[in-house]
Amino acid sequence: MNARRRTDQPWHGVTDSRLSTAAREHERGMPNERTRSGPLALHSPARATPMLPMNADMAAKKKAPARQAAKKSVAKPRTAKNTAPSKDAAVKKPRVFGISFASIYPLYVQKAENKGRTKAEVDEVIAWLTGYSGKTLQQAIEAKVDLETFFAQAPRMNPNAGLITGVVCGVRVEEVADPLMQKIRYLDKLVDELARGKKMASILRH
Repeated sequence: MNARRRTDQPWHGVTDSRLSTAAREHERGMPNERTRSGPLALHSPARATPMLPMNADMAAKKKAPARQAAKKSVAKPRTAKNTAPSKDAAVKKPRVFGISFASIYPLYVQKAENKGRTKAEVDEVIAWLTGYSGKTLQQAIEAKVDLETFFAQAPRMNPNAGLITGVVCGVRVEEVADPLMQKIRYLDKLVDELARGKKMASILRH
């Protein structure tokens, strides 16, 4: 009489080859992949999903931020601006050169008359320094020539003008470097001496 099969074992109904493996692992207390979900679980063990290779587009996207960061880190050298003064700035003339003689002549006369001197005496010191007298002086006033033109077209600058010394308007006339500015200061000094009551012979350097 054949021995009755036991049905109280967890591997009942499993084939002999699988039975031996399952029985051994059951006895060890270590269920294998086939018995992990029960005695009849015969599915194959799960396989790890293989990683897909990175395509060229994905690789380019990852490299792009790195390239942009590298470009930002490289500072472009700044081009030095030309700081040399322009020709216009180099030849810029003092504003006083553009003032008309006709606008300052009445001021000379007024300064002298306020101190008891006369218009004729003002004309005399102008004639001594520049050679303008009578009609030529009046023509320069009516033409409203600027001071630069007035002295440039002077009939005759007095050779003794260098004898004029002293301070006027806070400037020592003999130390003025610009020739035109010095001539203007010469005339200012003569009118100033006239207004201060200096004798005409001394003013004209006789």
